[in-house]
Amino acid sequence: MAKQSKSFRVGRVRGDLRAKVWYLTYYDQGQRHRPRIGSDLDEARRQAAEINSQLENGAPISSAFQSIKISELRERWLEHHETVVRSSLKTIARYRSATNHLIAFLVDSRVSASTGQFRIEHAERFVKHLRSITISPNGHPHSAKRPLRDKGLRYILEVCRSMFHFAVQRRHLPPYADNPFSALQIEKIPTEDSKPIVIFSSGQEQDFLRTADDWQFPIFLTLMLTGLRPGELSHLYWPDDVNNELQAIVIRNRPQLGWQVKTRTERLIPLPAVLLEVINSHALNRRAGTLFQRRRFNCKQAPLLAGCSIEALEKELQLRIMRREAESDRPLTRVDRQQICQTVWRDAGMIKTDYIRTSFMQICSKAGLKGFTSPKMLRHLFATTLQEGRVDPLIRNELMGHSTKATSRSNPLGMTATYTHTRPATMRDQLERALKDRPGIAIAEEWLTNR
Repeated sequence: MAKQSKSFRVGRVRGDLRAKVWYLTYYDQGQRHRPRIGSDLDEARRQAAEINSQLENGAPISSAFQSIKISELRERWLEHHETVVRSSLKTIARYRSATNHLIAFLVDSRVSASTGQFRIEHAERFVKHLRSITISPNGHPHSAKRPLRDKGLRYILEVCRSMFHFAVQRRHLPPYADNPFSALQIEKIPTEDSKPIVIFSSGQEQDFLRTADDWQFPIFLTLMLTGLRPGELSHLYWPDDVNNELQAIVIRNRPQLGWQVKTRTERLIPLPAVLLEVINSHALNRRAGTLFQRRRFNCKQAPLLAGCSIEALEKELQLRIMRREAESDRPLTRVDRQQICQTVWRDAGMIKTDYIRTSFMQICSKAGLKGFTSPKMLRHLFATTLQEGRVDPLIRNELMGHSTKATSRSNPLGMTATYTHTRPATMRDQLERALKDRPGIAIAEEWLTNR
């Protein structure tokens, strides 16, 4: 009987028999590949001929992908956002929370947990799973649970789609296989049960401001008349970010202190004269520090880093980082450094955004304003005021801190935005016309008179 050959070649592909198992060897784009086929010689020759044809035609190689566990894919994807894209820590945390639902689904439903075997029908089963679960809206274990809203469902699916797009780019899906989440047509899923956004009426705005105490009033008046995000307000620094000459506040990125604007876009917001006077009155007799400070700080009790300039805060931060590195047996992560940054801001007097929210709810409760639970509503109120005041769309984008890039979906001006620049005087004129009839202006004048 003829002795079986231990190797063969089909064009650019070589087959080798090792311990009764056939392996194929070939080079694709300078990389060596050696897939394991099995003990059948005919199957090894068939696959060798298929791969050789794909190599000759420049087509994707059917065996040139690495199927990995979806849990491992998630960690690689999050690591990519951490070290390469440098997404914010909050963004990464949201991505992790969203993909937790997919990992839990894979465990409970016994669907294949590998990228090479996750199909469109599995993604559809995942959608049905999301519609059947209940969640805690604020993440607290003791809060009342409710079904996942359509907007939250869409966000989870969009995040999973992005993660599998990363898998396609890294060849963790079979060649010619589509992203299983792309076939769901996520954009066409209707949003039928979203929580309605309700803003203050003129009377409710007056009731809210008249109920606020002297510590709360400057904070919420500023949110009302500038449209700031609560995080932006809590990181304003006195006197650096209040420009009395331009009668405006400046929203800045401070990456050296672990703080950046959500869109990374710095902006200048003109202030109505009465609001500027309220802010200056609020910060009277203070050398430096966060513009709005925690309630317990006053003329008798000051923050630990009261009076420190931004440069002094940066030096203090470096000292604390060096101290922590000396005490730690491992390199500091971004999370570690961010925690140290938060201690510096805390010692400068910064108000936590969670406390701004609880204060907002306390005022609404005292004023008998039901259904208002988030200070973000004041940002909606500001945007609506700009719309009703017929403020130019480009100026609206700039005042709100939205992206004005030509590729942004939030920008209606297209390429025109790239070539259009707004003079501060034009921005001030349109903003003052939009705000002139707001109840907050008259109430702020009363507040200043009664101080």
